[in-house]
Amino acid sequence: MPSHDSIIDDRPVPLAVRDHGGSGTPVLLLHGLGGTLLHWDAVAPLLTGAHRVVAMDLRGHGLSGDGPWEWEAVLDDVQAVIDHLDLDAPVLVGHSLGGMVAVQWALRHPDGPGIVNLDGLRSAETDPRHYAGIEQDELAALLAEVQTIFDAQAEAMAQPLSEAHAAMYPQRSLRTLDEGVYLRPGAALAGQIRYDPRFQDSVAAVAGIRCPALFVLATENLPGLPGRVGDLMTAQRAGIRRDLLPLTADRPHLRVLDLAASHNMVAEQPEQIAQAVLSLRSQPTGQGA
Repeated sequence: MPSHDSIIDDRPVPLAVRDHGGSGTPVLLLHGLGGTLLHWDAVAPLLTGAHRVVAMDLRGHGLSGDGPWEWEAVLDDVQAVIDHLDLDAPVLVGHSLGGMVAVQWALRHPDGPGIVNLDGLRSAETDPRHYAGIEQDELAALLAEVQTIFDAQAEAMAQPLSEAHAAMYPQRSLRTLDEGVYLRPGAALAGQIRYDPRFQDSVAAVAGIRCPALFVLATENLPGLPGRVGDLMTAQRAGIRRDLLPLTADRPHLRVLDLAASHNMVAEQPEQIAQAVLSLRSQPTGQGA
């Protein structure tokens, strides 16, 4: 069955969705910051034999409408997609920012069928105490370096793209205004998310999850990171493991899977991502945990 695109437009923030078809327990796929539902096109067909599979553009992304990044409102967006497509109780699969949305969804729905979080527990730029295995002086220097890089990216996002630069992105990721072509999300929304406490850290919230949850952690750096950012990302991953594993140790409904991939794991390892999602079916629930 070919995929079907539609817009849910009977609400304040219109939502773009792609229904990949399939049958079985519904799965709703959530992309990361700056992504779109196209992110899942290689993974979705691998799931339709066991699941009804739908992907959506988060607010401010792709062809969905604009709205402030308020977590409860974003969860209401997710619910609107579920209601509109009669998905009942779906498994939420989220990458990066989408994984953080999935964590909040799990807290809202303790009796749900579960979530799969794909490397979506902390931003690269988080509180110094969230990094591990690095000396404080070196950490301070690396954080200053990455802040400079992200500040420059934010400044660039506020400017229209050159024609050559715009051609590097799918049309779905762009917005054309009188002044030129801009990336979505816009600089204002991206900045709001950048400094949001739940974007900077979702690890602590894991302790409150009662439904089955699988956390897939990257083991490698993204290729081509500038300067010494790779050293900071190694420390960030070490901090996630240090803080996450004690929360999952005595909770069999919470499982951690290391994947030999970078943060871009969905594009790098679609087959392994699909297998991880399929494995959630055999995971115990956490009621009474």
